[in-house]
Order: sequence, then structure tokens, then C-alpha cells
Amino acid sequence: MTKRGGKRDGAGRPKGSNRYGEPTRPVRIPESQVERVLRFVGEREYALPLYASGVSAGFPSPADDYLEGVLDLNSHLVREPAATFFVRARGDSMIDAGIHDGDLLVVDRSVEATDGKVVIVSVNGELTVKRLRRSKGKSWLLPENPDYPPIALHEEDETHLWGVVTNVIHPL
Repeated sequence: MTKRGGKRDGAGRPKGSNRYGEPTRPVRIPESQVERVLRFVGEREYALPLYASGVSAGFPSPADDYLEGVLDLNSHLVREPAATFFVRARGDSMIDAGIHDGDLLVVDRSVEATDGKVVIVSVNGELTVKRLRRSKGKSWLLPENPDYPPIALHEEDETHLWGVVTNVIHPL
């Protein structure tokens, strides 16, 4: 009787010969998630070093060569991946809040939009980033630049909250 199928000695790729240099195993992934998983695995290859010592913004101190580990920016900037998106700021109405023209905003739809939070809101079909102010049953969107007026929100306005800005990324 001839044996068919199953494991054969010497068959397949040598262990550790893949691009990760370690054993792998097959995993079933929903087709809709394949690209996301591949990006996740790929990004891990580009993890950046994180040093444990802080950098003095005043007088310099001797360098501390202690490497704390690697830094995954997603773990610091994204609290709820399924509810988070990025959007680019346009204009200078939020300059005093540290949001400049062209900055990348990290927006989380799962964070509650409470008084004082910086939010992304669609007002009558136009997106804006402003600080939410609620008082005595009324709501306003406040700019962080004295050259711009506050936006009073009225019941007849078509408003849709897109999310709360949790982080701002901008170049120096």
C-alpha cells in the first residue's frame, strides 16, 4: 500500500528561512482584515528605539545610554483603533491650542465630547475643528484665535459630531 498525503521528510521550506527568521504557522484571517494584518506585521519591523532618559529642555545633562525598548506610536496615539481616524487641519483658527495649518489630528469617535474638548464637527455640511463649550443648555464651538468668532450652535443647524481630537502631530 502506497502512503499518500501527510508530512514528508525534507519537504517544505527550511525552518527560519522566511523573512522573519523564525518559525511561522498558518492562520485563517478574514479577507477583509488581510491588508490590516499585513500592515501591522510590517510596521513592527520599523519600530523605533525609545530611550528611558528624558531630554533636558534646559541645561544639558550627560547622555544615558539605557535603551528602554521600542516605541509603537499607535499604542501612544490611538486608544480605540476601530473608532480612530486621522484628519489634516486647515487654517489658523486653532493656533493658540497648538493646532497649525497642515497638522495631523488624531480623532477618536469613542471619546465623549464634553465641555472643553477639542472636537471635529460638521456644521451645515462644513467640517471644522474647534473647542466645544456647553453652558446653560447652549453649545458653542470656540476658536483658539482671537481673529475668529465663536460659532453658536442652534437647533436648526445640521450638526454632526465626528469625534474628539486626542493628539496633534506637527512638524517643527
